[in-house]
Amino acid sequence: EEQAEPGPAAAKAAEQRREERLRRFRELHMKRYEACKLNSQEVVEEDKRLKLPPNWEAKKARLEWELQVQEKKKECAARGEDYERVKLLEVSAEDAERWERKKKKKNPDLGFSDYAAAQLRQYQRLTRQIKPDLEQYEKLKEQQGEALYPTSNSLLHGTHVPSKEGVDRMVADLEKQIEKREKYSRRRPYNDDADIDYINERNAKFNQKAERFYGKYTAEIKQNLERGTAV
Repeated sequence: EEQAEPGPAAAKAAEQRREERLRRFRELHMKRYEACKLNSQEVVEEDKRLKLPPNWEAKKARLEWELQVQEKKKECAARGEDYERVKLLEVSAEDAERWERKKKKKNPDLGFSDYAAAQLRQYQRLTRQIKPDLEQYEKLKEQQGEALYPTSNSLLHGTHVPSKEGVDRMVADLEKQIEKREKYSRRRPYNDDADIDYINERNAKFNQKAERFYGKYTAEIKQNLERGTAV
């Protein structure tokens, strides 16, 4: 028997089901495209974060805090108020006590231990003296945009021209360091009564350092060697 032809109602229902399936397919396709796009953007951002210096977040937070401080100072100056007084009014007693305790523990003078520690202390002392020009920083950020924050693929050599004021500051700082170094590099007075236990001046300095650190432990051994009673 010949099959009956589908009626208009059945054909219309089949066409509606087909349109619904196509609509859902287009929606899934768009969702897949959006997910791929977001994943690609996240990969690019993660690659940028990995190429930044390890302490970049701390430096950025520090610069933002300094900009906020400058803005508050300008607002206080416009109102005719003292910024330090306004800042102290916002500090609680617990924070003030904690800052005082940290200030007492900060940078204790432990004397000379080794050259690496001395170099680190000098580096920290010099960096604390640096006064950043925040207005110039804002101008550079507007001019260069993202290029101001270099990555491992950035070409920096020959692209930055320092200002005359910056060069003058650097020269003045270097001259100050040279003057201070010359004062502390003067020759120590020679003691005629001291024992001669060295073969040249370099060996004498080495023996002085060894005596300073280990003299109390080797005093008895040295006396026995001088008397000839060492075992």
